[in-house]
Amino acid sequence: MIVVTTPTGQIGSQLVRRLLDGGKAVRVVTRDASRLDQTVRDQVEIVEGRHDDPTVLDKALPGADALFWLVPPNPAAPSTMEHYLSFARTGAAAVARHDVGHLVAVSSAGHGWTSPAGVLSAAFAMDAHLATSGAAYRSLALPFYMENLLGQLDAIRRHNAFSLTCAGDQPLATIATRDIAEAAAGLLTDLSWAGQADLPLFGPDRLTPEGMAEVISEELDMPVAYRRITVDEYASALRSRGLGDRMVRDLVETFAAQDGGIYDADWATATIAATGFRTWCRQVLKPAAHATS
Repeated sequence: MIVVTTPTGQIGSQLVRRLLDGGKAVRVVTRDASRLDQTVRDQVEIVEGRHDDPTVLDKALPGADALFWLVPPNPAAPSTMEHYLSFARTGAAAVARHDVGHLVAVSSAGHGWTSPAGVLSAAFAMDAHLATSGAAYRSLALPFYMENLLGQLDAIRRHNAFSLTCAGDQPLATIATRDIAEAAAGLLTDLSWAGQADLPLFGPDRLTPEGMAEVISEELDMPVAYRRITVDEYASALRSRGLGDRMVRDLVETFAAQDGGIYDADWATATIAATGFRTWCRQVLKPAAHATS
């Protein structure tokens, strides 16, 4: 039995389908079972609730061979670090209590980074705590998600531009969520591995944001430019969306670390995933742009 948290999210939903297609028995932990596709709902065991609740995990983990772990974002959390650690403490204790043999979690590239890195630092702290569970543990160490650009489709259509805080002429490591799901599925279905390790997983490109803009322009058949914004502009935009000062600081630290090269050292050891940025634009970004136009 494989237990999957966040089964309706970008990664979890793709993972569940891969596991089911492979004939695996799957149990999901979800806050709202109605969000599961009916075809999925008919094939999985469902435990409703939050996976930072010990009573929920006590229903989900008996008989589990492996667990997929992802901490859902919570912009309203007073502290990103405490949000991640609350989940990690509960998860590690439950894994130990139910003797789950293998644990795979979604984390960040850049382990060993010593400066504050907001959400990424919280992910590293989560890894350290989950590693105490006694299970064989793999941390999927990931860079910038290509899917983050889906949130900028309106700006691309209306202003022919997308914006980040990083330098336009420096390579930015990226990954497609389909490849994260594929890697997680492989680990969860072949349990021959042991011990604990971070597994950096990067897409095959070393594009700069300006290079990404060129690819987007070609695939969407419209001019698209990259516009670098300052950290202050980014913080102001977050506050305009109602985020509190602590969450703004956490997100600013996250992007400052990204701008500072937190992912770069992992290029040397990263597993290179299949989906290139152009392929992702053609198969994901372009259909999304057409669907919302």
